[in-house]
Amino acid sequence: MVLAQVFSSNDVEALIAAGNIIIIYEDRVLRVDSWLPKHPGSDKVVLHMVGRDATDEINSYHSEEAKTLARKYQIGVIKGLWENMIPPIQGGVYRTAEEIAAATEDEGISMGSISSGSNSSDDETPIATRLRTTAKLRDPEKQSRKQIPIVCAPAARDLPKSEELLAEYEQQLLAEDLEKYPSLDYATQRLISEKYRQLEAKLFQEGYFQCTYWGYARECVRYFTFGGLAYLFLRLKWYLTSAFFLGFMWHQLVFTVHDAGHYAITHDFFIDNFIGAFIASYIGGLSVGWWKHNHNVHHFVTNDPIHDPDIQHLPFFAVSTKLFGDVFSTYYEKTLWFDAAAKFFVRFQNYTYYLILCFGRFNLYRLSWQYLLLGQGPMKGKAAWCRYFEIVGQFVFWYWYGYKLLYQTLPTAGVRIAYVFVSNMVTMPLHVQITLSHFAMSTTDLGASESFAQKMLRTTMDVDCPTWLDFFHGGLQFQAIHHLFPRMPRHNFRSAQSAVIEFCKDIDVQYCIYGFTEGNKEVIGRLGDIAKQASIMRDCSMHISQELAVTGKIEM
Repeated sequence: MVLAQVFSSNDVEALIAAGNIIIIYEDRVLRVDSWLPKHPGSDKVVLHMVGRDATDEINSYHSEEAKTLARKYQIGVIKGLWENMIPPIQGGVYRTAEEIAAATEDEGISMGSISSGSNSSDDETPIATRLRTTAKLRDPEKQSRKQIPIVCAPAARDLPKSEELLAEYEQQLLAEDLEKYPSLDYATQRLISEKYRQLEAKLFQEGYFQCTYWGYARECVRYFTFGGLAYLFLRLKWYLTSAFFLGFMWHQLVFTVHDAGHYAITHDFFIDNFIGAFIASYIGGLSVGWWKHNHNVHHFVTNDPIHDPDIQHLPFFAVSTKLFGDVFSTYYEKTLWFDAAAKFFVRFQNYTYYLILCFGRFNLYRLSWQYLLLGQGPMKGKAAWCRYFEIVGQFVFWYWYGYKLLYQTLPTAGVRIAYVFVSNMVTMPLHVQITLSHFAMSTTDLGASESFAQKMLRTTMDVDCPTWLDFFHGGLQFQAIHHLFPRMPRHNFRSAQSAVIEFCKDIDVQYCIYGFTEGNKEVIGRLGDIAKQASIMRDCSMHISQELAVTGKIEM
């Protein structure tokens, strides 16, 4: 039996500084450089786990087959208890082996004062896209490895330089979270992780991860009913009624696409991908590949204004004042400018929220085509086929919907335009559903020590509704449960709720659940609060500008 090489935190830090993609899984040190371009769930998901113990994340999102594959990338084991580092994509700075050796030899330097993977607050580099390319390293067999581009966030700034007036507001939010949630020391957070793993094992043994196919049989009856009604009213020339039922069918189908994207239907990689891609592209004109690329990152860095694309909606919405400072999005790899348009729209976002969400599906078309044409998904590995399958699906969709239905069947340009708007805007409740579970929740960063389970519960709310209305929400009303167990089929969420509530009581973390009306009030309240901060910042900036123009100086 060959003993595995033991790595200390300094060893791992040096490997990451040299350009390796290192994550910790079940006390194993994994080097996943070669897997990065093949990862079906987005390379950025992996990059957000560099230097971290990703055990809970990997186990909750992956099949046994995928977890077995992950273990094949093991290069050693860790030494002692692991303390998470901040990934390079989030601004973490790492020392090379030479720098670590020099620091160790220097008796005047306290190793305890040097934080591996910490943010550098003194970096004045302008916010811009920065790419770091890994060095060409050699493995023990002296075989060269391909250089892998890594998106690196600029050094993090807690607040934009010109908005110090918002510091008190952000500090208040941070203080509320620190008081509300358990201690962030590693002992407490490890205990939460252990209890979470016990709960997951219990639910698995009790069959909660087995798909209830009868639930999908009922779903299919609904899909065919709405599709049939859309066709019936189209033949009767009740065009807008037809558009309504077509849009409602799309609204319902998206929930199954969501399930397939998480492999929660059959748990088979190919079958679930095929189901998701067929429904999304051939019937709905969207890309499940784009959705997975976006959505998986959202699950790993939930509600982080800098990293989570699901809350990056400038110029129309901002759910954190951190977005007031031209922040660099590590997902989009560009700066999100808080420009004149953003300053205008954000001030009224609590009033325009529902109106803008009516156009959400049009934006999804754009994002889907951008993803497919630019090849933003995996180009290698077993997921590469999906891109080409979906491109074909896009042409099929626009043939039947754009040419056969809109152009050939509908009589006038006015009717065509109305049909497009009605059929697409009927899906608006879906966009409300998606934003409802996160917009009103915490957006603070509690650091690298926070456990996966606590972060999911802190940043996500559930929505209460009668059982008979579950179909309308598509299971996404149990968003907190879904974030804890993303591979659990949605038809089992309601029955698993009681166990999650008991888990929350056990770890002393609030389980946030509101009625649909109350949840909407919470979201509108948060949007209004941020809008107020935007107005305050605008008024303050105008006052400073006027004072500077008149006196040539600013009174402090």
